[in-house]
Amino acid sequence: MNKVKKSKGEIVFEIVIYLIATIFCFYCLFPFLIIIASSFEEEANFATYGFPLFPKDFTLKAYRIVLGDSQIFKAYGSTIFTTIVGTLLSMFLTITLAYPLSLKKLKYRNGITFFTYFTMLFNGGLVPTYLLVSKDLGLKNNIFVLILPVAFSAWNMFLMRNFFQGIPKELSESAYMDGANDFQILWKIILPVSVPGIATISLFYALGYWNQWFNAMLYLEDSDLFPLQYLLMRMMRNADAMKEMARTTGISTGEVPTNSLRMATTVIAIGPITLLYPYVQKYFTSGLTVGAIKG
Repeated sequence: MNKVKKSKGEIVFEIVIYLIATIFCFYCLFPFLIIIASSFEEEANFATYGFPLFPKDFTLKAYRIVLGDSQIFKAYGSTIFTTIVGTLLSMFLTITLAYPLSLKKLKYRNGITFFTYFTMLFNGGLVPTYLLVSKDLGLKNNIFVLILPVAFSAWNMFLMRNFFQGIPKELSESAYMDGANDFQILWKIILPVSVPGIATISLFYALGYWNQWFNAMLYLEDSDLFPLQYLLMRMMRNADAMKEMARTTGISTGEVPTNSLRMATTVIAIGPITLLYPYVQKYFTSGLTVGAIKG
């Protein structure tokens, strides 16, 4: 088969589009390059040269301090635990509500949908929520306080419901005729064809859990339970926390590389979740698009 020859205008248009996309990619990567380069820079150079794109005097002192402190690994453990367990729980709650609401035969479907939507507009406020979580539920200083209060998102549920509604009804109807019940249809038919939507919503939840720090600030006092982002926030705001981290690794507090230490901690904090993107990227666009335009 002969290929259709592109006109000069089409070739120029494609070149311009690729050029703009390349420039935009570098524009997005530029801050990350500065963070990575600054994490390897000598502290004394920041006052003279600012934050570099390439380290002038390469050093691993900041990483030795961060990785030499056991607190960072405890924070990693808390964050990994809350991300994995929280994402699984959140997806279970989201799917078990989204699928019934996608079925027109569900009784009180509109009422349940309204009350779920209502929670997107109004909430009880910070003080009642704090009293509920810390006193009534007894979750203060408990690792599950990072999971249970944020385990369900109405927005993600509606995206998942819309994705389910976009699946051809003939699949479910044929299974009904063969004697399958709703649970069997969900498990054996709906979920296998919903991988793009599930991957997309799972990514949303995982990012939320990984970046969580506010609930830790409100409810956690035990430093062994601090998640990674909260530990990073404390370091950013508190120079004493960085000095304590340096002291545990045998480095004099007068030699603490404040700026490079912050950058190194940032690199370590965002690294794993950044590596997750390539594995779900192929599902992300289709899952988000279908879930957003249907129903």
